[in-house]
Amino acid sequence: MDTVVNTNMRNIVVIGASAGGIETLRALFSRLPAVSGASYFVVQHMAPHYASEMDRILQKTTAMQVAFARDGQRIMPDTVYLAPPDRHLALEAGHIRVTRGPRECRARPAVDVLFRSAALAFGPRVIGIVLTGALDDGTAGLWQIKDRKGLAFVQDPEEALYNSMPESAIEHVDVDCIGTIDSLAAEVVRHIAEAEVLPVLDAPRPEQLAENAIALEGNGMQAGIMNLGHSSKYTCPECHGVLAQIQEGSLVRFRCHTGHAYSPLSLQAEVITAIDESLWNTLRAIEERILLLRQRANMAGAGGDLDEASQLRAKADMVEERCQPLRELVLDSDFFSAD
Repeated sequence: MDTVVNTNMRNIVVIGASAGGIETLRALFSRLPAVSGASYFVVQHMAPHYASEMDRILQKTTAMQVAFARDGQRIMPDTVYLAPPDRHLALEAGHIRVTRGPRECRARPAVDVLFRSAALAFGPRVIGIVLTGALDDGTAGLWQIKDRKGLAFVQDPEEALYNSMPESAIEHVDVDCIGTIDSLAAEVVRHIAEAEVLPVLDAPRPEQLAENAIALEGNGMQAGIMNLGHSSKYTCPECHGVLAQIQEGSLVRFRCHTGHAYSPLSLQAEVITAIDESLWNTLRAIEERILLLRQRANMAGAGGDLDEASQLRAKADMVEERCQPLRELVLDSDFFSAD
């Protein structure tokens, strides 16, 4: 049976987690009923080439079928669909999309992609849950769920193994429930079991459709991304395109014309990564210069040109001395702190 026919049930449950997520997801699914008529969709951040066994791990905690999602797959009840490594998981009416769209908040799969698409496809039928994790993927998507009259649940930051994702969601979204895994599971069960009169929605805003299209089709320019906000002061750390600044409520986000998306926290983290790589490359180039100067000095000395050899060694010593502050900078934990 396709879940689309159950239009008066809150039966689309989307869940996002990052650091500490596996154990938290195990705990959550061990508390959810095997038969409820709901369909569950999970984004857990993972390495892009990681041979994930999350399906096998979660299957041990629930009698529901657990599997990595496939593109075009029909949505079935009492099933847990997982985002595959290096692929976004998105929803359309009645079926699943799995794409390699641009990264959002430094992640693919990204929680925001799943949440946004669910909000557009199913509106008030959606329950969004943000669990443990670093940075703030999921906040913008949870905002979209609330905007489309769905429910927003967040794990209590005091319980979360990593509290950044829950705290960000609580700060920026009008959350319906902040709770422990036990209380979140109970709230999910209550809402999918109760008959509710779900609100009628207006048509989605053009910017919502545009951002969803980027994750599905990967063409930010064609989707008109640069019309969704004003040009910011920043460039995309991944492709170096100009970032448009987008604001929704208290949320500020950034997107480039190729589709990469960032929150302020994830943009800062990516900029720090770019600085780190640039400094190490600069340090490597300087050290190569020092090595070449010393090699030339040895060659000059071997050829009997002692003045040339002395000058080259002095030059190498000067460059090495000038390089020392850079060596100290690349090892400076405070300089590279995300705070």
